[in-house]
Amino acid sequence: MENSNKRSESSSKWLHAHYDPLATLYTFSSCMCLADLHGDGDYKLIVADLGTGTHNMKLKVYKGTHLLSEHTIIDLPTGVVSFHMDTCDPRSPAIAVASGAHIYIYKNMRPFYKFTLPASSVCPSELEAWNQAKNEEIDINTLKEFLENIRAEVGESFLTARSQRFLMLDQDELEEFFHLHKQFPLKKQTVVTSLNSMKKSMAEEDAVSCLVLGTENQNVYVLEPDAFTILSAMSVPSVPVFMDVSGLFDVEFRIIVACRDGCLYTLKRGYKSARFCAKLKSQCVGLQRVNNNIIVGTMDDMLSSYNNKGKCQWSIKLPSNMVTLESLDIMQMGIRLVAVALGNGTVHFYQDKFLVDVLAAEDVVSAIRFGRFGREDNSLVMCMRGGGLSVKILKRTAKFESQDISETVRDLQNTKLNLPKKTKLFVDQTMREREHSIIMHRAFQHDLYRLRLTTARSYVNALTSSQNPVSYGAVDPLKLSAQVQGLGPKFVLHLELQNTSRNKPSVNLFLTFHCDARIYKIHKTYIPISFLAPGLPYNFVTPVECVSEMNVSDIIKVFVLKQGQSIPIITAMINMPVSECFQSV
Repeated sequence: MENSNKRSESSSKWLHAHYDPLATLYTFSSCMCLADLHGDGDYKLIVADLGTGTHNMKLKVYKGTHLLSEHTIIDLPTGVVSFHMDTCDPRSPAIAVASGAHIYIYKNMRPFYKFTLPASSVCPSELEAWNQAKNEEIDINTLKEFLENIRAEVGESFLTARSQRFLMLDQDELEEFFHLHKQFPLKKQTVVTSLNSMKKSMAEEDAVSCLVLGTENQNVYVLEPDAFTILSAMSVPSVPVFMDVSGLFDVEFRIIVACRDGCLYTLKRGYKSARFCAKLKSQCVGLQRVNNNIIVGTMDDMLSSYNNKGKCQWSIKLPSNMVTLESLDIMQMGIRLVAVALGNGTVHFYQDKFLVDVLAAEDVVSAIRFGRFGREDNSLVMCMRGGGLSVKILKRTAKFESQDISETVRDLQNTKLNLPKKTKLFVDQTMREREHSIIMHRAFQHDLYRLRLTTARSYVNALTSSQNPVSYGAVDPLKLSAQVQGLGPKFVLHLELQNTSRNKPSVNLFLTFHCDARIYKIHKTYIPISFLAPGLPYNFVTPVECVSEMNVSDIIKVFVLKQGQSIPIITAMINMPVSECFQSV
């Protein structure tokens, strides 16, 4: 047994540095970070311990394998990041801990500043109910009925914490709770759900960074690193749970947000609200950005890759349920991997979609971080589900390569190319190209210019005659698309019209059609459109019947016009299919 363990360790790419099964660390990957706290090159491990979930929450600092210090946290932590808030020497970072509605800033592991999220507006009906109870206009039971009605109307998440707690109490506890809190003003305080950092103006490792935080009230804030004021406030359609930040705040940045509605959203500089990126098949477990790809792990045991436009590039099935994700940037090898901690107690390492290594952990890994720990650059720090702490170090001789990739490369190297013999015609054509290269190049350029000129003329003609399915006019920018359904002789024409402006609606429009009456009969030749809201697609349907028995097809023109004008705004040309019933005859 011992010999087999020694053989497995010798074949592994990781050195076993430390394992403490009695560390009693219960945390997530977002609550761990590695930082050079004193600017001496000795990186420490900072862990926000969840404790029991209600008490004994602590911020612990490890130097190597020893606990250096610990600090009490008032509320449940949701994120820990290290960032540089100034350019003073020595270049030691600050630690930001997200806990409840506050961000606690530590400098040299001493409390430095506390930032509180701005309070949200209280529901007017809820505020009125508490004021009436305070003025003894209604009793306690009536207050509870009012709050229950408000909860059924707007949802429990829109109530304040006081009202939520009040509705959870038993009947004999309501009186005491009300008299204890009635003198205090009613506030609705949100909480931090995710925390990250962003370089402000320079991309150096020790450059000044801004804090980026997502909140329960569906907002993303960027904080200024000196005064901790809100530099930018952006909204997302749902509560953000995972964020990946890239770029510089003063130049250009991109924030990928995974929300509780199972969607990915994108935020950029100048955005006030998030743009939709992709719809996930299940809830998100982890989010990492590798190069230009967004790697997402979901609860259906799938690891997927999306590009910036939200297109799924690949997706693989994992052998067990996923717990957490972490990216590995190995500078010496020039590669970036993704570590996936699974519920079966293993950690899988992927390069793109190829599995390159499997690490058997001592227990199920609940939190994982990769980076410099102590003096070692490539250290893997893992917290176990049972509270243990494990540290692995990447061997300097380790090589990550997929079995599929290596076999493909060997096959390509061993395969001889079947090059054809040079024929006399090939030799003659080569000599001709060498002798008349200038004349051939001029002829090619002449034909290319004529093609460009013809294309430009056709494009201008389409714009001036409105024979284009997209209108670029400033008054009514519209986009029209059409789809034909049916086999014939009866068809259904589906039209989709969209106003592409940002904030200006289109009014008093109508749709009309033109076709050969000997071939087609359109049942609704006039469709009025009274109002088009910006950005929303509107669908219109009209039946079309082929009345000709000649087994022919023709074009149906669709015009979008404004009332009082004879020139169409846009025109769509629909190539109708041949009716199937006439083909069978």
